[in-house]
Amino acid sequence: MHIETQKKSYDMDFSKLVNERYSVRKYSTKAVEDEKLELILESARKAPSAVNFQPYKIYVVSSSNKLQAVKSCYHREWMDTVPVVIVVVGMHDMAWKRTVDGKDHTDIDAAIVIDHMMLQAADLGIGTCWVCNFDIVKMRETLELKATEEPIAIIPMGYPDRNEVPVKKRKGIDELVIRI
Repeated sequence: MHIETQKKSYDMDFSKLVNERYSVRKYSTKAVEDEKLELILESARKAPSAVNFQPYKIYVVSSSNKLQAVKSCYHREWMDTVPVVIVVVGMHDMAWKRTVDGKDHTDIDAAIVIDHMMLQAADLGIGTCWVCNFDIVKMRETLELKATEEPIAIIPMGYPDRNEVPVKKRKGIDELVIRI
């Protein structure tokens, strides 16, 4: 029996996607289409998590009042034109904890979800930026979070207001990889 594998047709191959994705800090005011946003959210839903507990909530913030309140938790001029912001909130009471040392995997699981959304967004031509340096107390109040809920990151999302991909500065492979 001969099984033929087919490569699915996507907008970008993965290597190109990884090389061309960058942190966008200049957005157009063009809205992100609902069908594209749904694809991005579906990629998050399918992301792996420890023991498949999925200990997070994904807030999609686009209504003008809430959007302004979320943006004010990290006020930077470049955020002014962003049409939608995703806030990933970790649910510590739902996370898998490693038995040996009690390590809480909320941050790891949230990071995987964020990465899936950002890569899917890039594949659709939508820019993102991973933002962790925000006023966490203000964000907790804005989203009315419980004590066990932690805002992990905010992800501004929209169309880049430029076409060129900036040069990425990354460490060399020999600085990162240890082969033993």
